[in-house]
Amino acid sequence: MPQPPVTRPGAVIFDLDGTLIDSAPDIGAALNRFLLRHGRPPVTDAQVRTMIGDGAGNLLRYAFAATGAPLEPGGEARLLPDFLDDYEAQPADPRTLYPGVPETLEALAAAGIALGLCTNKPERVTRVVLDQVGLATRFAAVAGGDTLAFRKPDGRHLAWVAERLGAAPGTSVMVGDNANDVGAARAAGMPVIAVSYGYPRMPVAELGADLVIDRFADLPGALARLR
Repeated sequence: MPQPPVTRPGAVIFDLDGTLIDSAPDIGAALNRFLLRHGRPPVTDAQVRTMIGDGAGNLLRYAFAATGAPLEPGGEARLLPDFLDDYEAQPADPRTLYPGVPETLEALAAAGIALGLCTNKPERVTRVVLDQVGLATRFAAVAGGDTLAFRKPDGRHLAWVAERLGAAPGTSVMVGDNANDVGAARAAGMPVIAVSYGYPRMPVAELGADLVIDRFADLPGALARLR
């Protein structure tokens, strides 16, 4: 069920992968290097796009299951530090930002709207990527997938970011690309806008977002429509 409209968002909280940046090529390159070290064949870009969104540990589980014998229970925890070290060392290209992202974020900030980030990507890697694409200072609150004991689709993940932005969930808006984003927003009592160009794993129209936008630059207009 759609959430009540907001008169003016106290905060806008964003997902990262598939919403602000097209990270699949970089993630895929790091993942395939990792798989090669473990004697596995590479995965395709299309496969990687279906694996993103549930955190780095699940990414490894999905990749191993797609390339041979699955990981033993808890195996991703053992392998994760090596993968993250490799991924963190790979520079993120600012060209991975989707069109209109820097300008739109600047316009929202200039309008006095607090901006936050809530992603299932590990926090340490998230902050490295944000710095490399030029967004390190844009968000007043950042929560990664390992910042707390819970993560999206748990609504507390989003609520934690909203609290640090000084905004109530009901006056905040989530912007994301997949079911975890919509589920977390619903659980937090927060309206949600979905982008149509990310990694949703299902038809975007079936995510249950309040609005869907095709371009990031359409976000200010969508926020106005939520009123």
